Amino acid sequence: MSIESLTRLQFAVTTLYHYLFVPLSISLALFTALLQTAHLRVRARTAPGDRAAERYGRLSLLTGKLLMVTFAVGVVTGLVQEFQFGLSWSAFARFYGDVFGPTLAVEGMLAFFLEATFLGLWWFGRDRLPALVHLATIWIVAVGTAISAFVILAANSFMQNPVAYTIDETTGRARLGSFRDLLLNEVNLAAFPHTYAGAVMAGGALVMAVGVWHLLRGGHAVGSEDFAAFRTLSRFGAWATLAGGALVAASGDLLGKVITEVQPMKMAAAEGLYETTTGAPFSIFSYAPLGSDRPTFAIEVPGMLSFLAKGSFSAEVLGLKDLQDAYAAQFGAGDYTPWIPVAFWSFRLMIGVGMLAALVALVHLWVTRKSAVLDPDPRLARGILWTLPVLPLLPLFANSFGWIFTETARQPWLVFGLFKTADGVSPGLSFAEVALSLAAFTLVYGALAWAWTLLVTRLVRRGLPELPVPQREDESHDHDTHAVSY
Repeated sequence: MSIESLTRLQFAVTTLYHYLFVPLSISLALFTALLQTAHLRVRARTAPGDRAAERYGRLSLLTGKLLMVTFAVGVVTGLVQEFQFGLSWSAFARFYGDVFGPTLAVEGMLAFFLEATFLGLWWFGRDRLPALVHLATIWIVAVGTAISAFVILAANSFMQNPVAYTIDETTGRARLGSFRDLLLNEVNLAAFPHTYAGAVMAGGALVMAVGVWHLLRGGHAVGSEDFAAFRTLSRFGAWATLAGGALVAASGDLLGKVITEVQPMKMAAAEGLYETTTGAPFSIFSYAPLGSDRPTFAIEVPGMLSFLAKGSFSAEVLGLKDLQDAYAAQFGAGDYTPWIPVAFWSFRLMIGVGMLAALVALVHLWVTRKSAVLDPDPRLARGILWTLPVLPLLPLFANSFGWIFTETARQPWLVFGLFKTADGVSPGLSFAEVALSLAAFTLVYGALAWAWTLLVTRLVRRGLPELPVPQREDESHDHDTHAVSY
């Protein structure tokens, strides 16, 4: 393996690992804000002690605790990802720093200052802040995570479709022309809703799994308040997963058409389409021997690739061979074709695994419809319990396959049409240095994964936390009288 390949592997490992926590943080912040809003609205309309109001309040505490743990791990893994730019990609950082730097700075201020500060205010201020002010803190976190995602996606969108820049004739580096234009890159405007919807799916699957686990493990009697609360949580997660899946499909259709305009090679690679074709089909499954440009077996939907690429079943889609010739003429001699098997299968796994998660959510909503409860045969319940740890992984894997497709099908470019991957590796970097740092990152990430899994498992097993009850003012004159630990 070359130094470039090992360096790419290192970045892939750290980035994909980091992105396991990012969508969960985004969605759990949104869910906590929604559940706490429901808690205050129901409480305002009902008598004190109403079960429905308490139910939403306790659920918001549970999702908030899951958010705290996930946010902490996400911050740490994000720091390692940024550290790599100087460690392994310094040549790229020098070229791209003026463009990439402002996005990292804004995202850092949002993540480390705005989100962390207001998450702390939410955590410690429940009995110190007025109810609406306390609600505002978690909404600021939820909005902050969305803005943070939008800004950092603008940096990635520049790599897909470079805009709002000039090349300094003296230094040969890219300079940012307009931060506004960078944010409003057409790829970013299409990628952000797609990414955010994928995050909602990931968080929805997690809370749905938590709710179903409590419903099936037999610890709560059917009809009890805790049973009703976890049924609410499981259905809330299922609706989030299903709604997120619908938005993923709609935004993905738009993103595919934008990508076809700016990176036609990527869409051709998604199908392994070597020849320019009118009414190009989309293969649900295909097999071709390595080195062959024709499948020996395929299950195809006629015209579907043309529709995905250009919105018409009879549209022409450029093939890999014609695009290779065009790029060689435009950029000079070289191979501009990405690794087709990875592009082909990551694209299908992204779609297939995501659809499976949405299908599971739909089935759960049907099973628990109206007055029905999830109370199957004990043997079936045990079987479902064993599969629940896999459920949250479905959208996370779909997200990961999406990023694998996005980044690998852009190769050999770091910044499409502007800067090649081979030119971005740090000069003087040795194979041993990359291998050692990759091993160190893997060990650290393994420890973080173990810690996150342990903490989340403990939080889930404890069930719903109780709402803190303020003490009477006459019980103590201490200024922390109303501070209740939870």
